[in-house]
Amino acid sequence: MTQITRRRLGLGALAASTTLAAPHVAWAQSRELVMGSLGGTLDAPYRRAADAVERRNRGVSIRLVPSLSAEVIARVKAARGDSPFDMTTMEAPALLLGVQEDVFERIDLSRIPNAARLDPKYLPEAHGWGVPTFYTGIGIAYNKSMVPNPPTSWADLWNPAFRGKIGLARPSSNLGLASLAVATSVAGGTDADLGPGMAKWRELQPVIARSPAILTQMLERGEIALCILWHSNTAIAASKGLPIGFVKPAPLGMMVLASSAVVFRTSANKELAYEYINELIAPEQQRFAAGSPYFFGITVTGVAPPPDSAAFLPANPQEVSQIKEIDWTKIVPVRGRLVEAFDRMYSL
Repeated sequence: MTQITRRRLGLGALAASTTLAAPHVAWAQSRELVMGSLGGTLDAPYRRAADAVERRNRGVSIRLVPSLSAEVIARVKAARGDSPFDMTTMEAPALLLGVQEDVFERIDLSRIPNAARLDPKYLPEAHGWGVPTFYTGIGIAYNKSMVPNPPTSWADLWNPAFRGKIGLARPSSNLGLASLAVATSVAGGTDADLGPGMAKWRELQPVIARSPAILTQMLERGEIALCILWHSNTAIAASKGLPIGFVKPAPLGMMVLASSAVVFRTSANKELAYEYINELIAPEQQRFAAGSPYFFGITVTGVAPPPDSAAFLPANPQEVSQIKEIDWTKIVPVRGRLVEAFDRMYSL
């Protein structure tokens, strides 16, 4: 986390004359944009874009505060107007909850010049309340030493040879919810009712993981042979030399979950927030974020994934057009019931 330093104005004639001679400088130094962030290594692309904005605006600082989406929304709601955050980034399920809490400003794309570069495929992920800055893809990860003939489609996961060898994340995670949506689609259902997806998964006798991180570890250790997994988790494991492969299913393609930048209604730095969002979707920033070790998905047109990440991302117009879309507006309202039913089914 970047440490923010503030100048202390001394007492006396010198300090007074300095302030009067350049009042705009003293005002600018107090401008600090606070953003809820992902934390750890994943903050690096956001920090890089923040540094670019700070260089253009003397005295401006952007502070990244690693926080869970639900925590950020709760703190903004509790602040009652004196918001501790100006903006944050969150995926569709959390974003829709924030819309219900009425904490966001509806985004004005006309104030973001680079918004003209956004791929229309990802815009719906923000539901009109934010800007999809990056995304995480979902495909099939497998242990190469255990799966000599990997699946090529979502339906191939139901090969009897994979029974008892496939991992599944709980639907308390977005990955787990997406996995239920996949199974429901294979079973012929829709996102309006993921019940058939639970029954479909049970056919495979999956090994349940409580989180995507644990699921990744199970795959790396060979405790499972394959699983539905985030492209970034898979790419990071493969970049370490582990025998992990990734499948971008066809003809129904990968799923994606965009991370959208949203601005809080109570922010006093909306102009600066818009400038920062514009920088996040600049081609140079997108290209940097897509590379190792971040492997962020690119949300603008005209920027190709670098070679080290192309195998894990929809890398051409055909793969982008095949992306399987999820209607989160149908799933989010019943998420609690889905988790309870899932846990009962697997005695968790």
